[in-house]
This record gives sequence, C-alpha cells and structure tokens, in this order.
Amino acid sequence: MASNVSELITYNAYLAGEWKESSSGETIAIKSPWLRQTIGNVQAVTREEVDAAIESAHAAQKEWAQKSLSERGTYLERWADELEKNAEEIARTVMQEVGKGYKDAKKEVVRTADLIRYTVQEALHMHGESLRGDGFPGGPQNKIGIVERVPLGVVLAISPFNYPVNLAASKIAPALMAGNGVIFKPATQGSVSGIKMIEALDKAGLPKGLLSLTTGRGSVIGDYLVEHKGIDMISFTGGSNTGHHLSQQSVMIPLVLELGGKDPAIVCEDADLDVAVKSIMNGAFSYSGQRCTAIKRVLVNEKVADRLVKKLKDAIEKLSVGSPEEDSTVVPLIDDKSADFVQSLIDDALAKNADLVIGNKRKDNLLYPTLLDHVTEDMDVAWIEPFGPVLPVIRVQSDEEAVEIANKSEFGLQASIFTQDVDRAFAIAKKVEAGTVQVNGRTERGPDHFPFLGVKSSGMGVQGIHHSLISMSRVKVTVLNLK
Repeated sequence: MASNVSELITYNAYLAGEWKESSSGETIAIKSPWLRQTIGNVQAVTREEVDAAIESAHAAQKEWAQKSLSERGTYLERWADELEKNAEEIARTVMQEVGKGYKDAKKEVVRTADLIRYTVQEALHMHGESLRGDGFPGGPQNKIGIVERVPLGVVLAISPFNYPVNLAASKIAPALMAGNGVIFKPATQGSVSGIKMIEALDKAGLPKGLLSLTTGRGSVIGDYLVEHKGIDMISFTGGSNTGHHLSQQSVMIPLVLELGGKDPAIVCEDADLDVAVKSIMNGAFSYSGQRCTAIKRVLVNEKVADRLVKKLKDAIEKLSVGSPEEDSTVVPLIDDKSADFVQSLIDDALAKNADLVIGNKRKDNLLYPTLLDHVTEDMDVAWIEPFGPVLPVIRVQSDEEAVEIANKSEFGLQASIFTQDVDRAFAIAKKVEAGTVQVNGRTERGPDHFPFLGVKSSGMGVQGIHHSLISMSRVKVTVLNLK
C-alpha cells in the first residue's frame, strides 16, 4: 500500500444513474486526516441538479415498487458481490479519506456486504397479515383486512464520516428493498468512500434514476435537501446539533436520527476488572474514539477505582499510536478543528484539578490517548461528547450515584455495566436511560440485525435491519367486503 497520493482524481457525482460533473463548475477538495494532503476532489452539486435527481428518483421508483422482492434482492445481492470483489480498493480509500486502520476499513466493507445480503433475506421473510372483521367484539363476519407494507417514495440517506460505507449501506439497502428511490448525501469527508460504494452498486445494474449521490456544500444543498417537497423520509446519522436542526426543518415526513452519545461504563465493586478494562479500552480508544457508541466516561465505584485506573493506565501504555496504514489503534482525528475541540476539553478538566494519569500529548491532529482521573461534574469532559481519545474517570460511592450521573446527561445512546451479579446488572440496566445497555461488554453498534436506537439527544426512531425496513415503508390496509 502506497501512502503517497500520486495523482489527484476529480470524482463525478452520480446523478439519475449517470456519472457527471456538476454544472456549478466547482469542486470540493478532500484532505486526508493522516496524509495531511488533498487526495481528491468531489463535485459541488447545485440545487437544480438536486431537483432533477429527486424527480428522476420518483419516476424510477414507481417501476421499482412494482418489482417483486426477489427481483429487488437480485440487484442488492450483486451489489454485495461487487463490494467484496473491490474490498481492498474501497478499504484503501476509507483509510486514506477518514484515517481508519486498513484492517478495520476492510472489515467494514465485508461487514457491509453481509448487511446487504441479510437485508435482502429479512425483507423476503417479512410477511403481511390478514385480519377477520369478527375478531373484534360485534365485528362483521364479511370483512377481511389485508395488511401489507408499501414504499414511502424517495428516501434521503445522510451518512457520517466515521463509517462511510457501512452506515451508508445500512440506510440505502433497506430503502431499496422496501421499494423506495434514494438520494444519498454522504458526509463531505467520506464522499470518496461513498462514491466507491455507489460505483459497486452501479456495476450491479441498478435501474437508472432510482438512486443519486449528491456531493456538495451543506450551505448550498443541505437544508435544501431536507426541506425538499420531493423527499418522503429522512434517515440521518451525525451530530446531535445537526439532528436537532433536521427535526425542526423536516415537516410531516418520517425521520430517523442516529445522533451523538456520552456512553458511560458503570464499573461496580464486584466487577471482573480485567474484563472491564479490555472492554473499556476497545470501547474508548478504537479508531481514536471517533464512534457515536464509544465509551466516553467511566463511572467506577471508589472501592475499586485505584485498581481500575492503574490497569487502564497500563493498557493505554501498550496502545499503538500513529498511522492507519500500520493499523494503529489511535490515529489522527478527522481534522485539526476536531483535535482542537478535544484538547479544549482536556485543558478545561486539568484547569479544574482533574488528575492527568497519562496522555495529553499532541502532534497536529494526532492526540495521544489520554486518561483523566478524579473528574468532577463541573468539568466539560464529564458531559460533552469529545469524539476523540480522552477518557474521564468519575468516582462514585454507589450504583445509585452512578445511575444518577449517567442519567443527568442529555444523551442516551448506550451504556455498559460491569458486575458479576446478573440481578444487579438487570437492576441497574432498568434504571439507566439508554437505547441499549451492554452487560460486561463494550458499547457498540451491532450485530447489524439488533435494534439500534438512542433516547433524548441521542436519536429518534429505531435502526437495525428489520426496523429500518419498517421505518422505510408504511402500512397499507385493503379491506375485502364479502357477500
């Protein structure tokens, strides 16, 4: 794998089934977070091109909706095959563009192919139902209700930078299998990876016009897409501030939001500390903590806090830090602005007398893994999502205090509980305000068929393959009135 970029490519947008330059004549430079140089350019699509793409999607969707599930599935199966065939090239693109380790990037591509195939099978096995009129007291015997799911129309899929292939496909695949057209808006940093993924879908022979990939400036086409009358559903993964904005901009259409988190690891005094440390390390520092489900704070019983912090420090010292090409665990953050933000949280905590256990080293946008002990509630790092490799430790005296601090957060994506008492685990899990609670394991998305959701500022609606198919379709009832 060559780490240098020998030739800059200007990538076309995929508009109504054709690869095109934008009529704007403008492009956006994509800069690698670890090479720290431009690796390519993407089109700055215009509002007029958005209009045309949505119009084409509606036209193609009508015919697509008439295809059988198995016919739709054939295209998606071919898409999965193409992704696997080009897994190495796509993984290199992901590595260069968003700084993810090559092995993890390749795993993401393979996992995405599995997700697409599972989506096909799940759709094939989702059956409608029939209802007898006399199933309700006094109901008429001559009525039979046939309940089925039908497409919504055109789905707007907006994906983030950190899983530019998997989190895009987790929207696109169920949208297509449910019979919808798709407008795909990748994160700007992540656009090239998205383009590579759609190249594979195009090779699968997807009907022209059904899907468009629109790259462009958020200030030009962001709100325009969200508010467009031709969009029938929005599935968004990204920051909570943007999610709040989207929920205000979109009116009277279904909306699924996967937003930020401040996922706590609650460590009880009876926890297996080796299990806890391994899970916390994977959860907090893999891909430099640039995951919505990363463990972002540790709430540990003070009886075992010293031992846990010592074990965490020892584990952090062994973490690989550096280039994604070498599959380092801690890699440069997505941009300098993100690194500045994480550094400001560390600086605030230290100014307010947190203990620096290890870390607080920086080179450009590469932040070394940082562990802060004796973090208190007046410190920003106790509440704000860093999206970087910093882990605050908050000491508590009881399970009740841990739950109280966990629930004070505006977020509620996931939480981890470490205890060897299953009854205790369930008791804590019942009280924690989160979409998912992990017992003796790290917070993480997946397996991809599990429901995935957040509460409060962590999201709205439910994802996971089955639930995504449901959210991207609606119930339709046909009533037979028999003689």
